[in-house]
Amino acid sequence: MYQFQQFTQQDIEILKDETVYRGFFKLNKVQFKHKLFAGGWSGVVTRELLIKGAASAVIAYDPVLDNVVLVEQVRIGAYDPALKQSPWLLELIAGMVEEGETPESVALRESEEEAGAKITHLQHCLSVWDSPGGVLERIHLFVGKVDSTQVGGLHGLAEENEDIRVHVVSRETAYQWVCEGKIDNGIAVMGLQWLALNYPKLKMQWLSSSHD
Repeated sequence: MYQFQQFTQQDIEILKDETVYRGFFKLNKVQFKHKLFAGGWSGVVTRELLIKGAASAVIAYDPVLDNVVLVEQVRIGAYDPALKQSPWLLELIAGMVEEGETPESVALRESEEEAGAKITHLQHCLSVWDSPGGVLERIHLFVGKVDSTQVGGLHGLAEENEDIRVHVVSRETAYQWVCEGKIDNGIAVMGLQWLALNYPKLKMQWLSSSHD
């Protein structure tokens, strides 16, 4: 098996870290040095870093009907009049992890708020960095069992100006939408690819447990 030794967190030296903007998100300007593969240290590197923190996303999967639950909402980052694609994106249920919350609790809360979905058998899939060259955000991906006959309609918190439409589609349709580019945000693509690799095991576990 191929093995190699990676540098550690201690192999970066932070020289300066200052907040230059604070709004819905925070923007920091960071100056640092790091160890080099060839030995020694780099020069001073300056980067602007968007501080978002942590987020949870949920693959809401119905093993009985072989359906997945997707949510649709507008994303200003996808707005570009030169593009044909809609800025209303098809996504997994997801939300930011606020101070004092756990990723697991956010996954369950957002499922209720965004889709009216009661999730059971929640389990952690993986955690990934989202664009770490300029963004500090750790995304925690979960999968959970849902009865897709009990979800649908419009949801979202009015005080946060959320306007969310729920879609229940077959697992195969969701895969097809990824291939067609209809689902084109990273976390949804990654989550559905994870489901493609793992759904047989989930169906076996969840359907057998429901018969116990």
